Amino acid sequence: MTLLKLDIYAVRNIQKQSFLPSPGINFIYGDNASGKSSIIEAIFILGRAKSFRATSIKSVIHFEHSELIVASQIELANGNRGQLGVQMDGKHFSSRINQQTSTNRADLVSALPLQIIHPKSYELLDAGPQLRREFLDWGVFNNDEQFLLAWRNFKKALSQRNALLKTKQVRHINVWDKELAVYGTIVSEYRQQYTDKLVPVFKQIIGKFLDLENIGLRFISGWDESKLLEQALAEDLDRDLRYGFTHSGPHRGDFQLLINNRLAKDFVSRGQLKLLVLSLKLAQVQLIINEQQRSTCILIDDFSAELDVTNRSKLLDYLNLIDCQAFITATEVDEFGDLTNIKNSKMFHVKHGTIDQVQCSTWNTQAKQEIGAS
Repeated sequence: MTLLKLDIYAVRNIQKQSFLPSPGINFIYGDNASGKSSIIEAIFILGRAKSFRATSIKSVIHFEHSELIVASQIELANGNRGQLGVQMDGKHFSSRINQQTSTNRADLVSALPLQIIHPKSYELLDAGPQLRREFLDWGVFNNDEQFLLAWRNFKKALSQRNALLKTKQVRHINVWDKELAVYGTIVSEYRQQYTDKLVPVFKQIIGKFLDLENIGLRFISGWDESKLLEQALAEDLDRDLRYGFTHSGPHRGDFQLLINNRLAKDFVSRGQLKLLVLSLKLAQVQLIINEQQRSTCILIDDFSAELDVTNRSKLLDYLNLIDCQAFITATEVDEFGDLTNIKNSKMFHVKHGTIDQVQCSTWNTQAKQEIGAS
């Protein structure tokens, strides 16, 4: 899917703006607090119905408005055109996908697969396991549509079992143990299979940025893998009753990025950590392209904060070759580097929440002058 026209209403300091992005790479620059990151946030909201910068959507809505709207005209893989839109007021959410109304966030995620890279992306490997589970599940969801049903059934069984644990009602817990074990095992198998597919793609991409040997991903199911999940649940029952929640299962799943059988985050530099995360996220995009033949939207906020000059050039070369639409922000034009070989792109300048396209000849000349001056 490609965004042909983007309409943004009441997202932070952008009150009402429309623009026509390139199906290739879109470069967005402007001063701090100009609204360029708000464009990235708006697109993310369009695809995920949540913000990557705030836990509450209310803080994203422009202070003069009670709701935000992000809408787009889209081009599908078969060449047909359609519409995609999301409306949020802090309490309620609704979306429109080709004239059909939905309140299911999964419909948006499926309609607009998007990947984001921003200054806090390194937390994928540096923070707790929830981010890594979400990372895996987004990939699995876009790799196999059957995963969502198993995941929902698992979450339902987990919720019911936890409710019984909190009220110390053990009489019916065996019923939910069986449900949780069946669907939890399926969820874990999907994750393991996806990890196995992701590893070779990840290794190929990281090789473009770093010279590392013996690198790999270790999937962690969330329970003692020498046992069946149902057995682990039965053995954990006393502890689960004591604490009031389920200790074993895919809700405790994780993965580890290893280099020479050591946790990468424990000894690589911050710059290398960012490149590892970048490569993991690009690998997910490449896997969707390889297996689903679907276009994906890549969002990169604060380009220069993520990468040095050499790796920025490598990333642009990579994006220039794959079938995806990208939106990249920076403070100054020269932070994008040499763009003369980018085959399909547009440049936009953002000031006080207003978005203006910069003509190709203008920004090429400006970029050359600024690069030469530096």
